[in-house]
Amino acid sequence: MADDIEARLSAVPAPTTSPEGGDGSDDYLKRRTLRRGSAGWLLLTGLGVAYVVSGDFSGWNVGLDKGGFGGLAIATVLMGAMYACLVFSLAELSTILPTAGGGYGFARRALGPWGGFLTGTAILIEYILAPAAIVIFIGDYVESLGLFGLTSSWPVYLGCFVIFIGVHLWGVGEALRFSLVVTAIAVAALLIFAVGAFTEFSADGLNDIPVDTTAFGSNSWLPMGLLGIWAAFPFGMWFFLGVEGVPLAAEEAKDPVRSMPKALAISMGILALLALITFFAATGAQGADAVRSAGNPLVVALEGDDGPTALSRFVNYAGLAGLVASFFSLIYAGSRQLFALSRAGYLPRFLSLTSQRKAPYLGLVIPGAIGFALAAATGDGARMLNIAVFGATISYALMALSHIVLRRREPDLERPYRTPGGILTSSVAFALALSALVATFLVDKDAAFIALAVYAVALAYFAIYSRHHLVASAPEEEFAALAKAEAELSRD
Repeated sequence: MADDIEARLSAVPAPTTSPEGGDGSDDYLKRRTLRRGSAGWLLLTGLGVAYVVSGDFSGWNVGLDKGGFGGLAIATVLMGAMYACLVFSLAELSTILPTAGGGYGFARRALGPWGGFLTGTAILIEYILAPAAIVIFIGDYVESLGLFGLTSSWPVYLGCFVIFIGVHLWGVGEALRFSLVVTAIAVAALLIFAVGAFTEFSADGLNDIPVDTTAFGSNSWLPMGLLGIWAAFPFGMWFFLGVEGVPLAAEEAKDPVRSMPKALAISMGILALLALITFFAATGAQGADAVRSAGNPLVVALEGDDGPTALSRFVNYAGLAGLVASFFSLIYAGSRQLFALSRAGYLPRFLSLTSQRKAPYLGLVIPGAIGFALAAATGDGARMLNIAVFGATISYALMALSHIVLRRREPDLERPYRTPGGILTSSVAFALALSALVATFLVDKDAAFIALAVYAVALAYFAIYSRHHLVASAPEEEFAALAKAEAELSRD
């Protein structure tokens, strides 16, 4: 099945018109093709780490303020388990359907058009809002480092979007190689930071946050009580948030059936290791209380009362590299999800047109323009990241559910890679994703309701218009139609 779809995408034959709608032109798919074979397992692994690496430099530490060291530690373990289970489930799904649709394509076959749209829209919310938030953090770093005398303001945001979207327009291979280099710098800096911070490590600092004696189950390790564990879920996610976007590169990968599971597994292993050493090194060096509300917790962990050091300055610059790596890769992910939804008719079709260099130029420019406008208008990176997390948790639950449904409904479907543990693995991911979704209301109710409002508008558009104009020749739609045809044949 996966080989058939790969051959279909490579040949790009003339499409057929969907009875529900479609495009009658013979070159519909030819004007909507990506550059295949641009990324091997190494670039895909780099992409998976790049999505996430900025979260190691800042953001996760706010979870200390919600649940203390013990609460955040438990939350990180649980969220790490969720991502591990989800990644293994996605590895199987991505070998069945190696296209740019990613989670939308999986859910489309398992849950129908509504499920596909719900999943794709949730992913799109994550990948449009997250770059808008990160560009604000980049501006903050540029200002704090005194680079070129710039302040965190719209010229910096605009410059970031223009420069990095420009690299993506140049070509996917060039873009992913750039991302790999910047990510390698950020990862090396995290390892160097850990070596320096562990020289100051003290276990007593892990539980130095004052205990809230009114909270149920509170103690020195859980200063905010048992509920603090749940409230820390979204911040435990920051060590892994985005790694699920690797399958969005399947259509541009070399041999995605083999390289995708390998890249997902290695990415997850690297991120788990970075989470472990960063978490313990940063909290143990100066104490959890010192870093829990810091905008740059790694720098605070190194400086203490002695002020800036050569190592803290290096880590500060490296933090900027980490932010750039995540910003750059998330732009890529958002453009591919938008491309796939548009190509299939769920969103306006012109958004999936590709350039001579096989880049979805409108899929890059329009989300970039939205992200820049949000960053310049609000300057509230934390709120936008909370909205992104809300969208992410919805997509996780739906992607895990898709794996469960396909395993039960189509047990004989060809699976070049099979998820260890099968349905049990994806069921764990599903349950933990729902728990994380509820936890977002504990952190930022306004962000959750804003995300729901955006969701409602998107669903209204789908219900009224786009579900009647889907393109049957889009790979994800063909994959779903094939399942329907096979079911009808089996009944006959």
